[in-house]
Amino acid sequence: MRRLLAWLGLAAGALAFWRWRNRHRAAPAPAAAVDPAEELKQKLAESRSDEPTAEAAGDPDEPEPSLDERRRAVHDKARQAMDDMLGGEGLPGEETD
Repeated sequence: MRRLLAWLGLAAGALAFWRWRNRHRAAPAPAAAVDPAEELKQKLAESRSDEPTAEAAGDPDEPEPSLDERRRAVHDKARQAMDDMLGGEGLPGEETD
């Protein structure tokens, strides 16, 4: 009985090995198609060429506001939004005279 089980185990192992070996041999080699990195580079180049240039977007005669002016405008806009949301009276951090 032990010999029969040993032969059955050996046959099952050999069959499993044979199927595993054939499966890996028959697997097709990966196709050397288009490289995904190259494809993305092409898309990026196309999207950049479609964008308008920075010179065409702005008025060249008008000077850009300074950093402090832009910062002050952003803070004023935020304060106005807070005043609108909270009612505008007695907000924390405001100086009262």
